[in-house]
Amino acid sequence: MPHILEMPDFTIKAGASEVDFLAAHEKLNREFMKKQKGYISHCLIRDGDRWFDIAVWESAETKEKAFKDIYENIAALEYIPLIEQIQTDDEIPIYIVVKTY
Repeated sequence: MPHILEMPDFTIKAGASEVDFLAAHEKLNREFMKKQKGYISHCLIRDGDRWFDIAVWESAETKEKAFKDIYENIAALEYIPLIEQIQTDDEIPIYIVVKTY
């Protein structure tokens, strides 16, 4: 079964500092993402003020389970208010990983 890559993009909300955002992102990764079944990797990139949070999952099912559970996680509840999503949750791009090297 191919892996799934999700790639939401967002900006940091006005009034939030990049330092606070990066600390919250690290906490989210440590306390939530790494503990999820089917989680493979996570990468944070940016292009100017636009950020991309790339996560690779074993399957669409494991990604969906984590997506539902994230709104009950304390680290996520600290992180989410710091960002302004560019897409709605239903619009977040999902890709099939064809090959990794």
